[in-house]
Amino acid sequence: MASVIAPSHRIPRTLVLGEVLVDAICEHPVARFEEVDGFVPHLGGAKANVSVVVARHGGRAALAGVVGADPWGRWLRRRLAVEGVDLDWLLSVDGVATPVAFVTTDADAEPSYAFHGAGLTPGFGALAAVIEPAVDGCDALFLGTSMQVERDHREVARTARARALERGMPVVFDPNLRLDLWADPADAIAVAREGVPGAFLVKANRGELRMLTGEDDPIAGARALLGAGAANVVVTLGPDGALLVADGVERTVPGVAARAVNATGAGDTIAGVLLARLARDGWATATLAGALPEAVAAAARSTESWGAVS
Repeated sequence: MASVIAPSHRIPRTLVLGEVLVDAICEHPVARFEEVDGFVPHLGGAKANVSVVVARHGGRAALAGVVGADPWGRWLRRRLAVEGVDLDWLLSVDGVATPVAFVTTDADAEPSYAFHGAGLTPGFGALAAVIEPAVDGCDALFLGTSMQVERDHREVARTARARALERGMPVVFDPNLRLDLWADPADAIAVAREGVPGAFLVKANRGELRMLTGEDDPIAGARALLGAGAANVVVTLGPDGALLVADGVERTVPGVAARAVNATGAGDTIAGVLLARLARDGWATATLAGALPEAVAAAARSTESWGAVS
C-alpha cells in the first residue's frame, strides 16, 4: 500500500501548475464549425478547472500560470478569485495575449477545439523566476503535459516536479495528452512518461493509458504505470466511471447517468475532487478509494453544463 501522509489542522495547499484560458463555447451541439451562431465565454484551461473544483470541494489550490495583462486576463483573474483560488503565482505578463479556445460539441457531448493565440501557455517561461518559491509555499503539486510543449516551458515543469519530490511532497500527474499541440507525438509521450516515476497518483484516461503503456486493458495499463514508479493510478472510463489500481488494491466505480451536453471538464472534475479529499483526509490509497465515487458523480454532473466548471 502507498504510504500515508497524515493531514494537519491546516488544510494543505496544492500548487496547480499549468494553463489558464478562456473557453468560448457554442452552447448547442453542431455537426461542423460552420453551423456555429455564437459563443459564450467561460473559465477554461484544465489546470484552472482543477483549481476551481479543489476550492469548491473544501480544498486549497494555488494556480501557477500566466495570463496576459489584458482584458481577458483580468476577467479570468476575477473569476478565479471569486472561486477562492489562490493567485499568488498566476502572473499577468505584458505583451502576452490571453489564449482563447473556441469550443464546439457534437451530439455525443464530445468537444472540439480551435485555439486562438500562441498556444495554450504563452509566456509560461516567466514562471521560471518564481517556480521554486511557489513549490516551497505549497504542500502538494499537480501538473500535466499541456504546458510542456515548448522546451523552456518544459524546464519550468521539470523544476517544479524535482523540487516537490526533493521536499517529499505528494505529486499528482495528469498526462492530459493533446497530441495536436505537439510537432512530434513521440515527444509528447516521452515527456508524459517522465511524469510517472515518484508520483503519488497518476490520473489518465483510456487513450492516454494506451499511449503510455501500449496496453488496451485498463487494469494491465494501470499496473504498468505502477511498475514505472507511480504509487496509485486512477483510470477514467468516460460514462463507464473510473478505476483505481494500487499495490493490493483494485476498485472500479461505475458511471453515473447524466444528460451530458459537454464532457470538457469531466476529467478535471475527478482530479479536483480527489485532490481536495486527499488534502483534507490524508494522502493515502484508502482516501482515494473512498473519494472516487464522489469524484465520478461530480464528473457526471459537470457534463450537464456547457462550461467545464459552470
